[in-house]
Amino acid sequence: MPSELIHTCYRIGDIDRSVAFYEALGFEERRRKPIRDEAINVFMGLPGDGDRLELTYNFGVDSYEMGTGYNHIAITVEDIHATLAELAKVGIEPEKPPYTVGEGGSLICFVRDPDGYRVELIERA
Repeated sequence: MPSELIHTCYRIGDIDRSVAFYEALGFEERRRKPIRDEAINVFMGLPGDGDRLELTYNFGVDSYEMGTGYNHIAITVEDIHATLAELAKVGIEPEKPPYTVGEGGSLICFVRDPDGYRVELIERA
């Protein structure tokens, strides 16, 4: 049986703040699943795709250490400038203006979610 990557999980400090951020990026909240009396998992996905992002809120924990190994998730957008204009309306700003890594490459830029996790936006070619 072939393997499949089914989701990425982030630990978050505030459910509403994180859900609003990812909804601004086009994600939909799909469901919430309590984990005993310890936590709540919020599953999110992009339209037409599975629940690829799991946000875990642990009761009583409002922040986490980021570490140095993990870097980002990436999503594609149709028009990076239009996307950034919409995100700016809800207070989400890029780390720096869009750029290409190499000649002829797609425009990319990074934004950070409320807990500091990086999200790479990649304009479709």
